[in-house]
Amino acid sequence: MRFKKLISIYADILHLRFTDTFALLPAHAINAISPVNPIARLGRVLLYTAGRLILPLFLPLKNKQDITGKIWLYVVSKNNYESLQFIQNHWPEAVFVAGQNKEIGRYNKQVNRLSTRRKLLYYYKFLPLLRGLYQRKGKRALRFFDLIYVATGYYELSVRYLRQYQPRAIIFANDHNTDPRALLLAAKAAGVPTIYIQHASVSTSFPPLAFDLSLLEGQDSLDKYQACGPISGEVQFIGMPKADTFLKNKNQKTVIHNIGVCANIIDELNAIAQLLTRLTQDFPNKIISFRPHPSDNRNFNFIYKINPAIQFSDAKTEPAFTFLARQDALIAADSSIHLEAVMLNVLSIYYRLEKSNFVSDYYGYVQHGLVEKAADLNELVLLLKKIRTNKAIRCRPGALLQCRN
Repeated sequence: MRFKKLISIYADILHLRFTDTFALLPAHAINAISPVNPIARLGRVLLYTAGRLILPLFLPLKNKQDITGKIWLYVVSKNNYESLQFIQNHWPEAVFVAGQNKEIGRYNKQVNRLSTRRKLLYYYKFLPLLRGLYQRKGKRALRFFDLIYVATGYYELSVRYLRQYQPRAIIFANDHNTDPRALLLAAKAAGVPTIYIQHASVSTSFPPLAFDLSLLEGQDSLDKYQACGPISGEVQFIGMPKADTFLKNKNQKTVIHNIGVCANIIDELNAIAQLLTRLTQDFPNKIISFRPHPSDNRNFNFIYKINPAIQFSDAKTEPAFTFLARQDALIAADSSIHLEAVMLNVLSIYYRLEKSNFVSDYYGYVQHGLVEKAADLNELVLLLKKIRTNKAIRCRPGALLQCRN
C-alpha cells in the first residue's frame, strides 16, 4: 500500500482526536485520555506496549462461538452491546465480537474476542505515521502521539481479521472510536457489507457516515451527519430499538420522589459534590441517586460522605433504562441519557457540571426544547420544585427521535 494512502486511512481512523471539539474538552478529561505531561504520555505508551501488545502474546484466546462466516455485531462498550442486543434476540446466528482487551462490562463473557497478538508486527510504521500525520495535522499530532501509537496497526490487523474469518457482514454501534473505525475502513476495502446502528446521540464532530446502510434514530441525527460531510450508503430511521421494552412503562407521576444525577468524564468532581450536597439539603425526603458514565473510572466514594443515603448506580452493570425507570427527575450535563429520560416521561434538566470552553448543549437538547436548562443551583432547585405537568415526547417534524408506532 502506498504510504500516502496509509496516512489518509489513519487520519480517518483518528478523525475525532484531531477535531476542535476534542481540543475543547476540559483539562481533566483530556488528561484522562492523553496525559498533558509528555513524560506521562510516554509512560502510557510503555504500559500499553507491555499490557496490550506483549502480554497477549502469552495469553491463550479461545472463543465459545465460531465467528467464521457469521454476521458480526462489533462492540466496544456495554452501551454498544445493549444497542445491538435486540438483533441477536431475533437473529441468534449473529455473534458479538470485540477486541481482545475491550471492556464490555457485565457482557464480557458473552463477547467473542479478536486477538491483538499480531498488532506488534506493524509498529515499524509508527514513526512514519507520526511524521505523516504531523505534516497533515500539525502540532496536534505531536501532542497526541500516544493516541497515534495506540491506533497503529489496527487497520492492518483488521485486514487480517477479514481474511481469516470472512464475516458475511459487520454491524457496528460505534462509528468514531479507533478500532471500529479501522475495521470499517478495512471492510469497505474488502467489500464486506457494513451496517451502523446508533448507540447514543451524535455530534457534528463525528466522521462522515461511510456505511452501506446507516440506521439512525431520527431526523436530527441525519442533520448532524450531513454537517459532518458527504454521506455514503443508504440511510433509514428506526428510532431507538433498545428502548422498546421500556416504553410501555412510562413515568406517570405528577410529583417528584426520586432524583437521578448522571455524570460523565468531562464533569468536575467538585461540581458533582456541590450538586449532590445541595440536593440532599433542599430535598431531604427525596431519594437521590448518582450514576457516572460506565467509562468513568474515578473514585466516587465521596458521595457517601455527603450523605450515606445517596444511591449509587453502577453503569457497568445496570442498564440505563433500568436506572431511569426508578427516576422522576434527571439532572445531567452533556449526555445522551437526557433523550432516554424524556422517552420515559422523566423530567430532564440540563445543568453544566464543569467550567470550560467545551461546547454548551453539545447534543442540542435545550435548543430543540427537549429538556429544561438550569443556569445555576438556585434555578435548578426552583425547577425541581415545580409540579410536573405534561412531559410526553411530542412527534413533530425535525424531532430528535423519529416517532414510532
